[in-house]
Amino acid sequence: MIVVVDYGMGNSGSVQNMIRKVGGKVQVSNDPDTIAYADKLVLPGVGSFNAGIKALRETGIGDALRHAVKSRQVPLLGICLGMHLMLEYSDEGTLPGMAFVPGRVRLFQPKNKRIKVPHMGWNIVRSNNPNVLLEDGDKEQRYYFVHSYYVECTDATDVVGVTNYIHDFVSVFERENLMGTQFHPEKSHRFGMALFRRFDSMGSLC
Repeated sequence: MIVVVDYGMGNSGSVQNMIRKVGGKVQVSNDPDTIAYADKLVLPGVGSFNAGIKALRETGIGDALRHAVKSRQVPLLGICLGMHLMLEYSDEGTLPGMAFVPGRVRLFQPKNKRIKVPHMGWNIVRSNNPNVLLEDGDKEQRYYFVHSYYVECTDATDVVGVTNYIHDFVSVFERENLMGTQFHPEKSHRFGMALFRRFDSMGSLC
């Protein structure tokens, strides 16, 4: 069973619907006990970094996530803001992140004023390291993006997908049971469905 974490800042219903569409068993929950003892977790997110961290702390969901991914080694997939919250710091906020994955979130700063921020629309993801979420690097993989901030991973081996907008940036990371996508797989049609299907087929590492 995949539990989609509802902390008041994500399009959890869209994620739930996409997982159901690929045949996965899924529920949306804001209950810390349900989250702490889930088989797999998805942390979606739309909004600001500080507000997301505050919501996780104040609801007890942050502690539940830590227990699940650190003590039980449950697979966790963070999407967009959910991916950012898994890192240590963000230029968008002043609060520290969950620090599950070493790295920082940066703001796009285009030198050419004709380049728009946020980065919005379909773009290519290039797979550059062995991973479980993406198909072979030889295949064109297109996903839907909406974001003004991007991830910098401290450890280059965590980076498994790269996209170019203004410059190359991390669009997918994997670190043991921890995964993040900058794009929205729930809005990415067959490519997103394939990604959720692969995530659903993963086993727990505990």
